[in-house]
Amino acid sequence: MKPNNKIAALALAGLAATGAFAQENPRPEGLAALGPPPIPADNPMTPEKIALGEKLFFDPILSGNYGMSCSSCHLPDAGWAVQDRISFGYPGTTHWRNSQTIVNSAYYGKLFWAGASGSLEHQARAAARGGVAGNGEDDMMEARMAFVPEYVQAFNEVFGDDWPSVRHAYMAIAAYQRTLVQTDTPFDNYMNGDDEALDEAQKRGLALFAGKANCITCHNGPLLSNEAYYNTGVPAYAGWDDDPLAQITFRFEIFAKGVTEEKYRTLKDDPGLYFRTKQESDMGKFRVPSLRYTAYTFPYMHNGMLETLEDVVEFYDQGGGTNAFAENKSELIQPLGLSDDEKADLVAFLGSLSGEEILPDPPEIPFMEALPAPQN
Repeated sequence: MKPNNKIAALALAGLAATGAFAQENPRPEGLAALGPPPIPADNPMTPEKIALGEKLFFDPILSGNYGMSCSSCHLPDAGWAVQDRISFGYPGTTHWRNSQTIVNSAYYGKLFWAGASGSLEHQARAAARGGVAGNGEDDMMEARMAFVPEYVQAFNEVFGDDWPSVRHAYMAIAAYQRTLVQTDTPFDNYMNGDDEALDEAQKRGLALFAGKANCITCHNGPLLSNEAYYNTGVPAYAGWDDDPLAQITFRFEIFAKGVTEEKYRTLKDDPGLYFRTKQESDMGKFRVPSLRYTAYTFPYMHNGMLETLEDVVEFYDQGGGTNAFAENKSELIQPLGLSDDEKADLVAFLGSLSGEEILPDPPEIPFMEALPAPQN
């Protein structure tokens, strides 16, 4: 730790005062096992709703071209994300940010990298309708579902609809996503009292996580995210320079989300939270992601610019990076001075935050059928 790093010093002192260092407390305060996900009162869970949501999650019926399902960008065998820097886009486009896993997304209060949605229901709607995601129109998607007898029956049984409602479709998808949780990782088992759940390297890594490396300042609580926004200096996505389709998508997004003409013409990096607040001080800030299930969700950061967990640890050990919004870089990000062995232990601990892969058998998707001709 640098002697002049006052913010980090205060944070570390506060953690030490509460016994947060793992050397003093093998189960640091500020961290906890993950419990059951919160369920909103206006969208209670039922087996029938979850089953409907599962089908809709894997069904491309909720998209503009009948070809992009939720699972197109949240692949179960790719960590329920996309193992590439930038997520797949609607045909004729590319996306412009890294696809986040939906495993444990039920616990977030802020969804998407800049916190644009406050619920899974709203997130599903935004993704289905997004210009470089699903690009769907509500009327068309409802009409398609009305031509699927199985959906007509299911929406009637689950929601009492005479015809499928796209609003209720998003509620069913959200209910299904709330089943995609992982609460039995080695870390959870350790925090619940199983001293053997972590090996010695992982325990040393936990001590570093809560102590010298100071990860716990931002990655805390059961979700291992404080859901705050920071600029850590992640470099710009390389595609903005050499991929014409990526450039077009980026210009479309910054125009649609609103920036000044000068910024539209000159920005070469993702402004992040600025899109929502229009505050210069928020340029380049992104919501802290959970560290859970990260064994399967490479590459990392909002633009996938770090390939491995080893790269992530090295990035923070070096004091982060430099991007177009350097004046907004968080003062919490300072060189850590970790040894090679300490880096290896920290990576080992990060591995304990993932359990077995969640790989369900995909559901059978029903087909549209022509409606019978009216009887005279």
